Amino acid sequence: MVVIMKPGTKQEDIQALADKFRGMGLDVGITNGIGCSILGLVGDTISLDIDKISMEPNVERVMRVQEPYKKANRKFHPEDTVVTVGDVKIGGGNFAVIAGPCSVESEAQICEVAEDVKRSGAKLLRGGAFKPRTSPYSFQGMGTPGLDLLVEARAKTGLPIVTEIMDPRMADLFEREVDVVQVGARNMQNFELLKEVGKMSKPILLKRGLSNTYEEWIMSAEYIMAEGNENVILCERGVRTFESFTRNTLDISAVPAIRQMSHLPIVIDPSHAAGMYWMVEPLALAATAIGCDGLIIEVHNDPPHAKCDGQQSLTPAKFDALMQKVTSLRQWLTQQA
Repeated sequence: MVVIMKPGTKQEDIQALADKFRGMGLDVGITNGIGCSILGLVGDTISLDIDKISMEPNVERVMRVQEPYKKANRKFHPEDTVVTVGDVKIGGGNFAVIAGPCSVESEAQICEVAEDVKRSGAKLLRGGAFKPRTSPYSFQGMGTPGLDLLVEARAKTGLPIVTEIMDPRMADLFEREVDVVQVGARNMQNFELLKEVGKMSKPILLKRGLSNTYEEWIMSAEYIMAEGNENVILCERGVRTFESFTRNTLDISAVPAIRQMSHLPIVIDPSHAAGMYWMVEPLALAATAIGCDGLIIEVHNDPPHAKCDGQQSLTPAKFDALMQKVTSLRQWLTQQA
């Protein structure tokens, strides 16, 4: 249930009403927006009388929320959430590019790529230390030594690091070392992992599962937020369809759909969607044009010899050219707004 307060209601009156609802055994989230405040009531609200609540002197309107997700629901939080990572902001009109190799392979490789993508305008560095692979015989990352190299690259460039967690038992390590914790597509419904990262203080990048609906995706974000961590970034990385030409099919309609359903920022991963480097640029530009909050792009200094996903990785030169086009497009879009 959502309770919209009248404009100008004093904070002490808002708190008093919130305490009243808490006394009924409900969890209450308060969103102070521009012009009004909203109380989001979570719990058994069936017995609550909407007419009686509407008679409260400071209540403007009361709505029941039918969707199963509450904290991630735009009705509970009309304004866009802005996730802050150091000096970088994502969401609410703030745009950021995350770039780096699929996996960390060596000190020279990750540091060289980090310096290259920063020079081109990337704001965060991605790199896999722990890699979920379809085949048990494929390279599965360097593990904790790879994480150490990411930390070293951050020290050299100042770029916050984004990397994937696969095991709830590693939450403490990621809490200490990582700036943005990625939950990959294959773990989108690993509910025990979602609960664990929900207890962390670091922002969570939640990738959409291979065949999951928008509601299932948002419900996974709800798992994280229900544990107390509301700094969630959604990532569309393509879904599995009947089409086999591309690795996945990029669902570009996810951007406006998620905007309607949720207040959480959404970034696009054209690299995993395409699976081919030459498709990354057009998909990235399309995602930018439709209004995503950022891009996550794979960049490798030697794609033909990459240990994983070299076929979808851009060289630093190609990434630099793409960044120039993305910057120009965003400037044009700003002028048209």
